[in-house]
Amino acid sequence: MSDRLSVRKTYKLYIGGAFPRSESGRSYTVDDAKGNFLANASRASRKDVRDAVVAARKAQSGWAGRTPYNRGQILYRVAEMLEGRHDQFTDELRGTGLSKAAARAEVDAAVDRWVWYAGWADKIAQVTGSANPVSGPFFNFSTPEPSGVIGILAPDGPLLGLVSVLAPAIVCGNTAVLVAAEPSPLPAITLGEVLATSDLPGGVVNILTGHRAELAPWLASHMDVNGLDLTGLAGLDGDLATECERAAAENLKRVLRPAEEDWTAGPGIDRMTTFLETKTVWHPVGV
Repeated sequence: MSDRLSVRKTYKLYIGGAFPRSESGRSYTVDDAKGNFLANASRASRKDVRDAVVAARKAQSGWAGRTPYNRGQILYRVAEMLEGRHDQFTDELRGTGLSKAAARAEVDAAVDRWVWYAGWADKIAQVTGSANPVSGPFFNFSTPEPSGVIGILAPDGPLLGLVSVLAPAIVCGNTAVLVAAEPSPLPAITLGEVLATSDLPGGVVNILTGHRAELAPWLASHMDVNGLDLTGLAGLDGDLATECERAAAENLKRVLRPAEEDWTAGPGIDRMTTFLETKTVWHPVGV
């Protein structure tokens, strides 16, 4: 009796701040880079997509209503907790085929990227907003506002790409329904555990695992989703991306088309501004 049985984790979804099993009861196997079994992950269904969108919509107004400074504080706290789980993320990334040194560098870059976006929380309005010159006794101001609920298809690969699509979506007040990378979903679910134990309100981020070809069309056609990031379809089925774009047009979603990205390159503000809308207000002088 010198050996003990290990407690194997059952990977679930992350919806509304909780970790439910898929209502379908389905799962799929996740293998490492050598084809060895790693875990079973939940295979989300259309009903899970709907539940995640409901949770995201419920959380959106409260998240957008927080001060930008407070959102930045909360996201900095997430970065602190990511740093605290550095070894766990490193081990999971090694399962994707990275060496130990490369995996540690990936986690370092992901934490730094999260901090970079957190720093924009109370700055993006100053950069993208303006006081506009007008002819007449009026003030005219343009200010950015979040679009609402954003559906995100996470790119394949380790942690940095995941952080690079999720952080810019939520820092400005949007909430997100993220479909994890199908072949390597474990870092996304572990990130969900970080978010669940941080100060981030439940529902701001919702994470689904499963088959992208099954989940993407339901996100694209959902009438309560305001934006769609198709980055995770880059280099994959072009017909699926086209199908999603057509479905998204039914309620005029903002769509970020799939494109190959170099995640190690320095980030820009374009991913934040993609899912911001500009509101212009006129006000009479002296009133």
